Amino acid sequence: MIRAYLPAIVFVVLGVGLGVTFTTLNSVLGPKPKFRRSATAEPYESGLPSEVKKSMRFGISFYLVAMLFILFDIETIFLFPVAVQLKAFGTFALVELGVFIVLLFVAFVYVWRRGALEWK
Repeated sequence: MIRAYLPAIVFVVLGVGLGVTFTTLNSVLGPKPKFRRSATAEPYESGLPSEVKKSMRFGISFYLVAMLFILFDIETIFLFPVAVQLKAFGTFALVELGVFIVLLFVAFVYVWRRGALEWK
């Protein structure tokens, strides 16, 4: 019974062992800061300060563009499985794929015409 789980156990032990090893090596061999600063005092990768003041606000266009990107990105991901298995699905899938692309294009044109993609 244990022989069936042996590859998974070895994989978990190796993963945990490598994680602990690299973390230990990083703390021993890594650069040491001259003075200790908390992680909250350092800026994010984007360069924005992590201490957000109450007066600092993101524009609504930032969130709108982000949501539209996610929406259109996920919709185009749905095209991949059909494209891979198009021969197995047949002509019906090709027609449905065409309708899906047309609807996606109509939604894109609508959003574009409404000015949602313009950064203000």
